[in-house]
Amino acid sequence: MWDPKETIESVGLGKRERKRSERVGDAVQKELSVLFLQKVRDDKISDVTVTNVRVTDDLRVARVFYTTHGDEKSRKKTAAALKRAAGFVRSHLAKTLNLRYTPSICFEYDLKADKVEELEQIFAEIALERKVDENNS
Repeated sequence: MWDPKETIESVGLGKRERKRSERVGDAVQKELSVLFLQKVRDDKISDVTVTNVRVTDDLRVARVFYTTHGDEKSRKKTAAALKRAAGFVRSHLAKTLNLRYTPSICFEYDLKADKVEELEQIFAEIALERKVDENNS
């Protein structure tokens, strides 16, 4: 019997090996999530959620994307706290991950979560308008 997955994989189009930088990024993301949940005592950092980590191909820089709850003022305080904690985070990663070079950490607020929330509000408004239009018809 013909299996499309076997055919695709035999031509080299199926599963691809993930780059080392992607695997390191996943390991950094998992480790930072545990670190922020369990080991950090700073209240500004404890509610940070790491959404993605992108590591350069040479494994020298890790861009850590995060989200947090609160208004713009609390986000700025969180960003400042993360910037101050970057050295601690890097030394923690050096101890826990078995890498020749520990990447330098660059924290960036993830705007995707805000955009998703905006889109959900727009879709909710559209659904409400459709419901009102159906009831008036």
